[in-house]
Amino acid sequence: MATWITICDTCKREGHPGPAEGADLPGARLAALVEQAAEGTPLRTRRIACLMGCDHGCNVAVQARAKLCYTLGRFDPTPEAAQAIVAWGLLHAESASGQVPYKLWPAPVKGHFVTRHPPLPEEE
Repeated sequence: MATWITICDTCKREGHPGPAEGADLPGARLAALVEQAAEGTPLRTRRIACLMGCDHGCNVAVQARAKLCYTLGRFDPTPEAAQAIVAWGLLHAESASGQVPYKLWPAPVKGHFVTRHPPLPEEE
């Protein structure tokens, strides 16, 4: 059962100058850094055009089947942020429920949690 980090690659930060495309977007820069930080780990990454969390950009979602799923945001596209996202993702992957004790959270993710979603029911 894979743990996925989904990164919004179209996220802009407040005050980002005008329209931007491609690698110039803060979300695209964060996505590249997260992908790089996740290399060699069991985590899987993917990009999506929008997580609809524009007030909280740059956004990522950490998800796995039958576990709590989380959206984190308000990141700057830095290597430190990407490494912390991946470190927290690894803790999520190791947890049976997806819940990670606060004392284990890497400092750069504290204050960045936006939402938590319960797992979908197994039965219809």
